Amino acid sequence: MMGLALLPFLLLLSLASTIQGQSIFDVTTYGAKPNTDITQALANAWTEACASTTPSTLLIPKGVYQLSQSNLKGPCKSVPIQVQVEGTLQAPIHTKGDGLVLFSYIDQLILSGSGVFDGQGKSGWEKNNCHKKKICTKLPMNLKFSFVTNSTVKDITSLDSKNFHINLLGCKNVTFQHVTIIAPDESPNTDGIHISSSEEIYILDSKIATGDDCVSVGDSNKQVTITNVTCGPGHGISIGSLGKYTKEKDVVGVTVKACKIFNTTNGVRIKTWPDSAVAFMASDMHFEDIEMENVSNPIIIDQEYCPWNQCNRKVPSKIKISNVSFKNIRGTSATPVAVKLVCSKSIPCEGVEVADINLTYSGNRGPIVSECANVMPTITGVQNPQICAKPATIGAPSTD
Repeated sequence: MMGLALLPFLLLLSLASTIQGQSIFDVTTYGAKPNTDITQALANAWTEACASTTPSTLLIPKGVYQLSQSNLKGPCKSVPIQVQVEGTLQAPIHTKGDGLVLFSYIDQLILSGSGVFDGQGKSGWEKNNCHKKKICTKLPMNLKFSFVTNSTVKDITSLDSKNFHINLLGCKNVTFQHVTIIAPDESPNTDGIHISSSEEIYILDSKIATGDDCVSVGDSNKQVTITNVTCGPGHGISIGSLGKYTKEKDVVGVTVKACKIFNTTNGVRIKTWPDSAVAFMASDMHFEDIEMENVSNPIIIDQEYCPWNQCNRKVPSKIKISNVSFKNIRGTSATPVAVKLVCSKSIPCEGVEVADINLTYSGNRGPIVSECANVMPTITGVQNPQICAKPATIGAPSTD
């Protein structure tokens, strides 16, 4: 009889429950409680979930939890492995570390839930000067994915990161869907999703409001698709900046389609540094079916990208841009120069197509115009403004 009486108690003590063949690892059974630091409880739950021989879910239930940098590292025996976040994870106020949650070397990860990754960024933004200085203070990100493959991130929210909200390095076949990113427009260097050295990355049906690029596609990327993303405020959707560092490689195959951009300092943009540290190609980049609302600089190729005068503008960029298209882009510009294509003097852009551009400007700084240098685009369909009607001013200040 004693053994039977103990049975329910022993079941309650079980750290993992199994539902329909899937193991559930709830951090509260590892000691996590709302309004306390759950770093160790999350680490313990991850260790067991990752080692599970059946598909597993690590669950963070509703509630507000404090969390220090957490490294969730594979490879895992559990395939797939799901991290379901329903609560709010708050980063420390201090500005130490690489990030709040760092996923690495995981195959078939599913990160999901209605939860929030709260970077508490206000404490770090005043120290974030990397947009002004080459040598600067590196601040922690909210989420970092390194060498993650065949994975999905969906429904989560990233709030007020001190640095990039989401960073990808060396990833392949990863989809972000229904992701929400929120930070004020004055938060510096808070790119929504930054991608480098990755391939087959899909950003779909998401809303990004931040203080820097909504999406930034860095160097060494292949096949990036950005579809149905709402961007604003922020600095728009950018490829680049490219050419700043010596180990950078080609960017091939970026598609931005069916997006809405509003109240941003740029729209869709390709940016490369003059006096590039290395020479490589950026090709097969396509921007189509984009709606602009009160956007400064809606369409840009800027191969003289040199914010805060951190470079030698007199030496042309060595990045070769080719096979680029801007099609069916419409809406309102907040600046009279609505289309500006400035390519490298030493390696002019090739294969640039501009079709059906219908932008209007209602400000008092003159008529709407398009300026170009070192490019001869193929132009078809509606032209408002008339594409490349004016030569671009060389050496003009870059927008950040």
